[in-house]
Amino acid sequence: MSELTDLLDIARRAAVVAGDVIMPLYNAGTSVELKADKTPVTIADKNAELAMREFLSRECPSHGILGEEFPETPGDGRHRWILDPIDGTKSFIHHVPLFGTLVALERDGVPVVGVIACHAVGETASAASGVGAYLNGELTRVSQVDDLAQATISMTSVTRMLQGRAEGLARLASRCGLARAWGDCYGYLMVATGRADIMLDPIMSLWDAAALYPIITEAGGGFSTWDGHAGVGDSVVATNGLLHSEVLAALNG
Repeated sequence: MSELTDLLDIARRAAVVAGDVIMPLYNAGTSVELKADKTPVTIADKNAELAMREFLSRECPSHGILGEEFPETPGDGRHRWILDPIDGTKSFIHHVPLFGTLVALERDGVPVVGVIACHAVGETASAASGVGAYLNGELTRVSQVDDLAQATISMTSVTRMLQGRAEGLARLASRCGLARAWGDCYGYLMVATGRADIMLDPIMSLWDAAALYPIITEAGGGFSTWDGHAGVGDSVVATNGLLHSEVLAALNG
């Protein structure tokens, strides 16, 4: 456990390194490019990932690194850092403070360390397997809401939710007490801290999801794909755990 505690500290420090690059550009503004998949990217995304890669290569030279913006660096085959320098680039571009840096460490293919660093709001959620989940260094837990009628549900993109997921979303949202789109990684921070009860994303890449898994599960929550596979996949349903099976049933009819 002490090794994972040390690795969690390294992950938190890597997120700080990213924030030191990102926040001056957030405050000053920066130009935007479109990647091949038509999603936006800024110099803040690129430079923050490069800074984290340099830091992690010094701290953990045998570990591999996979990031959103640059090719994978191979490692020892057991340990791989997974980086999303700015999760929520569209929020960043629009000067909405709900973006963040995601840092995860995989061991033997399973994420065992995760950090969500929401620099603009001054909040960092983090966790390591068996160590617990934390908000700004203090232990945190999911909510105890066990009734969908009292639950708060959030999502990242309403448009993406409606593409092939409209019926499931309508079934679920109509049963929840409050439906909002406080999206990207901040929505998962809210579930881990008990502010929201359900967070949904129908399409996720590995760098979007890997850091979320240890944080949600160590906070006592449920984490699966939309088809109910427990763990990290191509979509995410994150809940306080108590509502998880009911949420999946509603989504999938």
